[in-house]
Amino acid sequence: MHKDLKLFNDLVEFLLSEEKNNPVAKPIETDLLYKTLDLSLNEHPALDADFKQTLLDIVKYTPKTASTSFFNQLFGGRLSKATLGDLLAVMLNNSMYTYKVAGPQVGIEKSILHNICKIIGYKTDSDGTFAPGGSMSNLMAMIMARDKYNVTVRNEGVNQKMTLYTSEASHYSISKNASLMGIGRNNVRLVKADDHGKMIADDLNRLVKQDIEKGYLPFFVNATAGTTVLGAFDDIASISQVCKTHNLWLHLDGAYCGSVIFSNRYKSLVKDIELTDSFSLNAHKMLGTPLTCSIIVTQHKDQLHHSFSNEAEYLYQTDDDAFNLGKTSLQCGRRNDALKLWTLWKSVGGVGLEKIVDHQFYLADVARKYIKEHPDYTLYSFSDSISICFNYKDISAQDLCTLLYQNSKLMVGYGTFNGDEFVRMVTINTSLKEEDILAFFTVIEQFVTDKKLISSY
Repeated sequence: MHKDLKLFNDLVEFLLSEEKNNPVAKPIETDLLYKTLDLSLNEHPALDADFKQTLLDIVKYTPKTASTSFFNQLFGGRLSKATLGDLLAVMLNNSMYTYKVAGPQVGIEKSILHNICKIIGYKTDSDGTFAPGGSMSNLMAMIMARDKYNVTVRNEGVNQKMTLYTSEASHYSISKNASLMGIGRNNVRLVKADDHGKMIADDLNRLVKQDIEKGYLPFFVNATAGTTVLGAFDDIASISQVCKTHNLWLHLDGAYCGSVIFSNRYKSLVKDIELTDSFSLNAHKMLGTPLTCSIIVTQHKDQLHHSFSNEAEYLYQTDDDAFNLGKTSLQCGRRNDALKLWTLWKSVGGVGLEKIVDHQFYLADVARKYIKEHPDYTLYSFSDSISICFNYKDISAQDLCTLLYQNSKLMVGYGTFNGDEFVRMVTINTSLKEEDILAFFTVIEQFVTDKKLISSY
């Protein structure tokens, strides 16, 4: 083990060097991957020197998600205290289904869940769990809602047409989950969004009433705190009113930007969150923990247990259900995703988490200010968002993002909304500074000039 830990340290030092000197890894074409890297699995052991060299090569060519040139996904960066917690969780190697095998790690997870419930104003007996990603958090909310409104479904299966509702700007997991849980993609109603990407409550009400008249059973509404493209926040109060009128479960998908709950300045973006039935957030996004760290909480503790518990005498042999987390989890065996958030939260405090969130909005303001001050750019997104959507000199966003990636300049993606296609950068990496944001635009401008891209458009 000590020998492998030394090797690990060597690999980490190399990674940190690569992030600084080659922040965008040179991409390998898929048809050349197995010719470029030795990924073969052989009958005989690899020599130590060959093994290390292969690992170094893999590190070299793997995308650097913690570099100052990574703006491609809704995560990025590396916070050392959170990384420490994740590495410790790997070494401890506890599974989180029972107190017998997890011990104090159960208390760590429960402490995080109860503090989040308190912060958002949920009642004191609320509860939650960690899920393997934001999509699965949404699935858990949908299952709880389904089981509440169709009490026979756990044993008999879905036996009537049930409908659910989500914004046309929401995450694709809602439709995907509907197919997985027997509701069906065709019974997902896409609610219209306004020009800022926010769900229109009046259209939601229209769709629900329409389905009731047709004999369907509406049961679930998904609102969003940080849509995937524009980073918009749905208005909880107006959506909640529709849900109360028609007795619907209201879930707030905060996978992207739900962590605004930790900021006194920006928590107003999820005003009235206490009106929701369930809420999810991904700490590996705005809070910068390593992947994955996905949390769902609900005001209906009994429903959480009802939907996900199953008796297993071979497993649950000691302690009460409150400390046997497998009784409220989508999974049985489950890695410890709580410790990395706990080590971060414990080390920096609530004020530290607030600074992490606020800094991302500050970086977004820097980016929007630059775009507005330079006429070659067109801005498509709005304030109070950490998604910066723009075009440069009418160059195809898809072409620009692809060429920047292929030439190892920047990793940034593109998106569409209301028929417009644009570059979408995100300022979610809290380790970035103002000069890194300005350098992002400098790289684009210099690249376009060097490649003479403008002549093609």
